[in-house]
Amino acid sequence: MPRVLVIDDDSAILELVSVNLELAGYEVFQAPDGIKGQAIALQLLPDLIVLDLMLPKVDGFTVCQRLRRDERTSEIPLLMLTALSQTQNKVDGFNAGADDYLTKPFEIQELLVRVRALLRRTDRIPQAAKHSEILNYGPLTLIPERFEAVWFSNTVKLTHLEFELLHCLMQRHGQTVSPSEILKEVWGYDPDDDIETIRVHIRHLRTKLEPDPRHPQFIKTVYGAGYCLELPNSVESEQLEEAAS
Repeated sequence: MPRVLVIDDDSAILELVSVNLELAGYEVFQAPDGIKGQAIALQLLPDLIVLDLMLPKVDGFTVCQRLRRDERTSEIPLLMLTALSQTQNKVDGFNAGADDYLTKPFEIQELLVRVRALLRRTDRIPQAAKHSEILNYGPLTLIPERFEAVWFSNTVKLTHLEFELLHCLMQRHGQTVSPSEILKEVWGYDPDDDIETIRVHIRHLRTKLEPDPRHPQFIKTVYGAGYCLELPNSVESEQLEEAAS
């Protein structure tokens, strides 16, 4: 039975979320503030954390950053649940290390869909190697077991989401992938109108892979259509690597 830790100072929300998660088959643990939430997370090592942002003592952004810095909790899927709905709040949440972001008020069914998608994603990518999927092209090789990429002979550590996003684009390298396709494949639920979620993680990938993230050569934005991963072939890769050395 998957274990879910819910951290929220609103007792009504805490109870609502907990009861519905239990009815859906999860074992639920609760924390009313950021300090207790972080302590329980380190002790329990749950399968997923639902985290409010506006918490007493230590806010949710800080809790998220601390959990991501600790190797014991760095890989636990984390869903931010908050009344802060502006785009910049979402950007800050993803930059802090959240995997997904749901604003209050919310539908319980939507919450359950997000939770299921996050838990499914946790072990989905290591199975990719069992299928006839593209895991190598030109200078890029994906290593599912460690959520890493070998990029021009350098090993790059990726988050689960960054790995899945790069994997999604790599399956269609040279083609434009729409935001709705990315959201459905990577995040695991029907797309909505907000693509800021994708933009944040594209920026993170560019920071790790592009020589100049402000002028991307490989992960390109196709305005009004989506994103395209343009990888050089083996010969072009060798030329680029020689030019860089």
